[in-house]
Amino acid sequence: MLNLDDVNAVLTEMAPVCVGGFIQKIQQPTPDTVILFLRRPGRSLSILLSAHSQYGRLHILTQKIPYASTPPSFCQYLRAHILGAKIHRLSQTPHDRIVWFELKKGEHAFFLVVALVGRSANIFVLNAQTVVLRSLKPSRQIVGQPFTLVACPWGDEMPQESFLPVHDAEGIHFPVSERIEAAHSLSEQSAWIEDQRHQQIAHLRKHVKKLQRRITKLTQDFEKVSAYREYGRYGELLKSHVSTLRKGQDQMTVVDYFDEKLPELTLPLNPEKDGPGNLKDYFTKHGKFTGAQKNLVPRLEETKTELVKLQKELQDLESGKMTGSSRQEDDQRAAQSVPPPQDPQRSGLKRQTAIPYRQFYSQDGQAILVGKTAKDNDAVTFKVSKPDDLWLHARGTPGSHVVIKLEKKQQVPPETLKDAATLALFYSDLRKSGKGEVIYTLKKNVRKPKGAKPGSVTVTQEKSLWVFVDQARLDRLKESGPHPLGQTAE
Repeated sequence: MLNLDDVNAVLTEMAPVCVGGFIQKIQQPTPDTVILFLRRPGRSLSILLSAHSQYGRLHILTQKIPYASTPPSFCQYLRAHILGAKIHRLSQTPHDRIVWFELKKGEHAFFLVVALVGRSANIFVLNAQTVVLRSLKPSRQIVGQPFTLVACPWGDEMPQESFLPVHDAEGIHFPVSERIEAAHSLSEQSAWIEDQRHQQIAHLRKHVKKLQRRITKLTQDFEKVSAYREYGRYGELLKSHVSTLRKGQDQMTVVDYFDEKLPELTLPLNPEKDGPGNLKDYFTKHGKFTGAQKNLVPRLEETKTELVKLQKELQDLESGKMTGSSRQEDDQRAAQSVPPPQDPQRSGLKRQTAIPYRQFYSQDGQAILVGKTAKDNDAVTFKVSKPDDLWLHARGTPGSHVVIKLEKKQQVPPETLKDAATLALFYSDLRKSGKGEVIYTLKKNVRKPKGAKPGSVTVTQEKSLWVFVDQARLDRLKESGPHPLGQTAE
């Protein structure tokens, strides 16, 4: 942070060449830094204004700084209000590190105030009555209220020290600016690199924990169905005896013809079911095992591989190493390429946006999207889906909007329709009953009434079908999706 003498010296140096200049371009390369590109007779200049808590400063910029293609909101505000404005005069609040730029744009006047005051460093935009219009960072100076940090140095009179424009600025050097730039720029870049390292460590730690939880869940799911490994064989052995089985029978002893020693096996039965019912149970449970081998085991292995990779990256970052190259090389590259800035006005928002739906795949390979919340239902129906997608919902009860992704004029396979209807029923208030009516129609027949609550829609040209929740079908669907239930985007 500049001291009072530095502020005096750099303002004396830069003000004469800035007064009379027009602001041609504005960039915000980092969250704390704004660059004003000036054009004045005889020379183009760049002014760097930094409100960094440690390296806050202002000076003529002698080196180019990369900037983000998408400007943050403060930069957009400056462009909308002061782009094209002329710097009328500059002044410093006496005995303080606060610099005032008076700007004129047509009939309008603005003040750009750079307050280099330690942790409270900030940049403010004021109107001609010194009412706060915007600030770079959150501040006690409330937007719409008079600026109270310090009084305007001009008032109704000229300041004690004003600067006249230099008519021939070509060839003028800026030794004070060069000294400040050399002393602070590298330090600020290094601080930014270290801050990014800590942010990346925090992100990796969070993701590692998430993968560990996923591995635990997938392992538990596989252990549950592993008990059904031999159930296909048991079902084959039971086939020849199925006609003799009756309800009330809780076991059956058979000869294991798949074993050359021909041992006898006692197979447990459900006494509430007859022979065909018990036979179906054995093959259904074996299907769960084979489905887990096909879908769940590869996901488990992929997750373990990803976890090992992230743990190695995390270990390198925590030990000060950088993956794939030396720390020094990465620091040099980072210093040459400043990443897109984060908007301080939006720093409290989540950086990662949650996917508004759960995704499954039907038996026919069709993608099925299921909204998570009422607001997510609106997003799935009116932002994600297309007019020719098929839309489903449990009739007469709160629940998720379900969408089958289809090509134009594509017919829905019967099993896909049953899969989607099962999900619509399961993710509704009819879940506990395990049965109910599901309506379906093309998405283009779904409308949002004006002023309706999130998730509320009107539907026309709907059809319906009665659905019972088939646990085997539901288990297959749960194992089909690329994302576990409830997972959000990274």
